[in-house]
Amino acid sequence: MCQTVFKSVVLILDFGSQYTQLIARRVREIGVYCEIVDAHVMENDECLKHLSIQAIILSGGPESTIAQHAPTVPEWIFQINKPILGVCYGMQVMALRFGGKISQGALHEFGEATLKLKSESALWGNESSFQPKEHTVWMSHGDQIIDIPEDFKLIASTENCPFAAISHQSKPWYGLQFHPEVTHTLEGIQWLTHFVVDIAGCEKNWMPDSIIAKLIEQIRKKVGSSQVLLGLSGGVDSSVLAALLHRAIGDQLVCVFVDNGLLRLHEAENVLSQFKTHMGLRVVHVDASNAFLEALEGISDPELKRKVIGQQFIDIFEQEALKLKQVTWLAQGTIYPDVIESAGSQTGKAHVIKSHHNVGGLPSHMTLNLIEPLRLLFKDEVRKIGLKLKLPDHLVYRHPFPGPGLSVRILGEVKYQYILLLRQVDAIFMEELQKADLYYKVNQAFAVFLPIKSVGVVGDARLYSYVVSLRAVETIDFMTARWAHLPYEFLSRVSSRIMNEVHDIARVTYDISDKPPATIEWE
Repeated sequence: MCQTVFKSVVLILDFGSQYTQLIARRVREIGVYCEIVDAHVMENDECLKHLSIQAIILSGGPESTIAQHAPTVPEWIFQINKPILGVCYGMQVMALRFGGKISQGALHEFGEATLKLKSESALWGNESSFQPKEHTVWMSHGDQIIDIPEDFKLIASTENCPFAAISHQSKPWYGLQFHPEVTHTLEGIQWLTHFVVDIAGCEKNWMPDSIIAKLIEQIRKKVGSSQVLLGLSGGVDSSVLAALLHRAIGDQLVCVFVDNGLLRLHEAENVLSQFKTHMGLRVVHVDASNAFLEALEGISDPELKRKVIGQQFIDIFEQEALKLKQVTWLAQGTIYPDVIESAGSQTGKAHVIKSHHNVGGLPSHMTLNLIEPLRLLFKDEVRKIGLKLKLPDHLVYRHPFPGPGLSVRILGEVKYQYILLLRQVDAIFMEELQKADLYYKVNQAFAVFLPIKSVGVVGDARLYSYVVSLRAVETIDFMTARWAHLPYEFLSRVSSRIMNEVHDIARVTYDISDKPPATIEWE
């Protein structure tokens, strides 16, 4: 079933494209609410009963429309008389449905291309001032249309793709072979705006104030008079959720902060001071360091580490809930990228990249009901809500810290000695980032402990000890990321401090991997 915030939506049918989530982000940036559903969603699906569909976008996909058993568009999509925009595969499958012809292109197009507008269209904007201009767009396709359906017309071409954009003669249906959602398509956001606002008539009501109002309404309706237990980590997502829940249900909220022994230096003291003392929230502090470290003993597989940690968290939350008696709900700060990477999205198409302890690691026998108000939001949307809820900037723009803590920043088995070393390394890195005014110029930074040894020299003596890697990335939505090009002088200073101040570190490296192909965290 769809989890919706607003009933009126732009429905994005997902054919498995790597860019589907990006389409959703762009539509929301315009200020219009949208949801992603599997391309095979049926008209009588429970998902649709709560939605008022205003427009439909057909995503791209990795399949060939002319292959046997290729995914198709449900027939009801064309019968509800709503504006439709087909992108890449979505364009081809729509053209095929109405009599067009698709062929494997003589020349594949991957990358930038020059789009030549051939005809006026509401998709391009003001039709009365149409000019046959050229635009830079991003192509990623092998197949292409070689003959458009009878009721459609050509509106744009590229050198290698004669039918790069088409539109229906009388219906608000459009097809684009290129990807308007990527930044390389320079006018893409403008054309998407024309589609969802000017053509489909969607209201720009996906704004922080309206999101907060809707989420509070949903929380109150779902929870009623019951108490809610929030697993508070002190990170951005759980902090924003704590503020949101406190505004929605007040004293019905009980925050449980679990010290799992895998936190950064002075993390527990800082979290308790911020939320208990300064924000006035009801916070229960549970020191479970020994239990977590014992449960992790001998485990080196990262997926298993996450699941073990998830089980430990749930056990503790349920124990605390029994003490409080009236608690029937467990709230978690799960956001959209967590769901996607755990292959728990509504489409079900994604491969498991890694399980998140609060998504893939939850046990099936959990007795508490789960509430995840931020589940459909991207990180930047969560931050905007946090600012509207008057959270301090240092909390809202704090770098993400994984729920499993330092366990996934220690490769292989987690040992207490490794935790102590990594805490010191991480603290030096964060301190230097702050001093150099670089902390808020990157979106996430941390250190990773490698359980291997390297030869070094201290004075006149041989040192044979451990290796750490520093990681810093720049990203907007945490779905993709570029490694941060930090100044060499800065990296040199950090490296020097680490090897001089942290005993048993013989070598410092810097991670220059982008996401994809790497993930941001190492495990």
